[in-house]
Amino acid sequence: MSQNNFWKNPSPAAFALAPMEDVTDTVFRELVMSTAAPGKLHLLFTEFTSVDGICHPSGRNAVLHRFLVNRSEATLLKKNNVKLIAQIWGNDPEKFFKAAEFIAREFLFDGIDINMGCPVGKVVKQNTCSALIDHPELALEIIEATIKGSGMPVSVKTRTGTHSHQTERWIGQLLGSDLSAITLHARTQKMLSIYPADWEQVSLAVKVMKGMKADVKILGNGDVNSYDAGLKLIESSGADGVMIGRGIFANPWFFSEDDSQRNVKEKVALLEKHVRLFQETWNNSRNFSILKRFFKIYIHGFEGAAKLRALLMDTRFSEEALDIINQFRKGGFEHNIQENVSETV
Repeated sequence: MSQNNFWKNPSPAAFALAPMEDVTDTVFRELVMSTAAPGKLHLLFTEFTSVDGICHPSGRNAVLHRFLVNRSEATLLKKNNVKLIAQIWGNDPEKFFKAAEFIAREFLFDGIDINMGCPVGKVVKQNTCSALIDHPELALEIIEATIKGSGMPVSVKTRTGTHSHQTERWIGQLLGSDLSAITLHARTQKMLSIYPADWEQVSLAVKVMKGMKADVKILGNGDVNSYDAGLKLIESSGADGVMIGRGIFANPWFFSEDDSQRNVKEKVALLEKHVRLFQETWNNSRNFSILKRFFKIYIHGFEGAAKLRALLMDTRFSEEALDIINQFRKGGFEHNIQENVSETV
């Protein structure tokens, strides 16, 4: 259990990678850290995990893979001084207490984050995640239970409202708790990720926080498309940091010294590293199809990319994908590797 509240330490603008389902497992987190320049990535989150699952006698084993931390990831976390936070979701304060107690006892996370922002219909119907915006009393009970159960720094990731922006009301209510940080996705539940993020809402949240003289960090989230853009949004909004979600899909080198697009050899090499690490970590215990959502991240913007992607999408095992990559590297396809982009596919 972490005794130190890292949120209270003075630090430069914080950059975080968002928790994402079937994306931010230990493999991808390690991969992103391996491309990051020192001091440019500060916070990582696990995939979000149900407190119902954690508290279920037989269901627990079905969800605990979300909390796995590879030895190699743990080494990088320590070396780069990156904090790793477990994210959980649900709607029962008692289960949050028990889940938080379990996490603090069994794992070495630096904090716990509560998902009060996911807008997906099936979880909203359960009165969880972003539905809690309309149930502030329950939300505050959940926060209190998580803090008491864990004794760890607790944060919340949320949105500005359900059908309309309710930032002032909602952030004011959250600041009435003992939270250490709030990450505000600058969209409502209804907006999903379809409409542009409204960063004026992040500025408003900062204003509310300062007006209440609360010692709580505010991070903004939504449409952070580059590191430089993140720095500008921090400056313009007054936030303490930013969280990157879909931006990492556009560029896995988002946190590197130079976040420009890489050449073909670098893209293929990172893909190969991802496949190998996935294979070593999960050894067929996770569905290989999860990897397929990543192929377009690496395989785009060069001649032959479309054909390579199509072949990779037809693979069923890591070995098959590695064989396809090896053939491509040796020039066994109709299109050979080109150092410079000649056709964007």
